Parts: sequence; structure tokens; C-alpha cells
Amino acid sequence: MSYTAAIVTVSDKGSVGEREDKSGPALRAALEGLYDVRETIVVPDEVDIIAQTIRHLIDIKSIDLILTTGGTGVTKRDVTPEATKLVLERELPGFAEIMRMESYKITPTAMLSRAISGTRKGSLVINLPGSPKAAVECLGFVLKAIPHTLDKLQGDTTDCAALRENQ
Repeated sequence: MSYTAAIVTVSDKGSVGEREDKSGPALRAALEGLYDVRETIVVPDEVDIIAQTIRHLIDIKSIDLILTTGGTGVTKRDVTPEATKLVLERELPGFAEIMRMESYKITPTAMLSRAISGTRKGSLVINLPGSPKAAVECLGFVLKAIPHTLDKLQGDTTDCAALRENQ
């Protein structure tokens, strides 16, 4: 099954053209050939705008995978996790746990990430760091779990043990 994706870069400066978005294009390149990337959007660090964008991509555009990049740190303007929580039906903490754990092996500041992941309807939302390098690395840590997650969210009832035996 082919899944759709959208990338939402969260950046005050990027949203007004003061900074070039490098994370969105880097993530698009990382998804090349794996997902049909329908949109790459840049929004400001505003809870309502981020939440509205994610809702629109899922509820109106029926995008399967939403990747956000940026706004997951500890500054006052880093509000992506708060916005994401507003739209999720269920959190999937394992994605963020693995990203933090593996990133920590590269840099100790990875523990500052407040990224979250979860589901809305049949879609998966994953918060990624704002740095292009870190965003692509973190996506790489969880990439193999995404198709199975989307399969399950969209109704696949195949037993997980049977999948492991066939790998």
C-alpha cells in the first residue's frame, strides 16, 4: 500500500521568509520513493496555527503521515508538542523514546527534546527536531516502524508475530 505524507516545518523566521527551510526539503528527500509527499508547509511557532495545520492535513486532506520539524526544544517559542497534543487521539510514546535514546548516543542535548508522536483517525503524527541533520537522523531511527503503524491504524488485522516470522 502506498501512503501519503506531509511535512510541517515550524519556524517563526521561516514562515515569514527570513530563514530558508532546510529541514522540510531534507525530510522530503529522505521520504523519496517511500511515501507520496503531498505537501511541505512552513508555519510559525503558534499553537493554534500548528494544531489547525495538522488537523487540516488529516481531517480534510486525508494525509497518512504528518512529520513536523522544529519547535520541540525548551525555548518559550517551542510549542510543537503542545499543539500536537491538542489534535492527537492517542499518543505513541515509543517513537519519541527511541528518537531521544538513539539521538543521545550522538549528542547529549538530545535529552532536551520534548517531541511526541501519536495518532489521529488513521494517521500518524511524529514531531522531529528542527535541525535538518537531526530531523533526518531521528526519522531514520523510526522509519521501519511507520508502515506497520499505518497498516494497523487503517485496519490491517494481520498478527504481528506472523509479520516477524516473514521478515
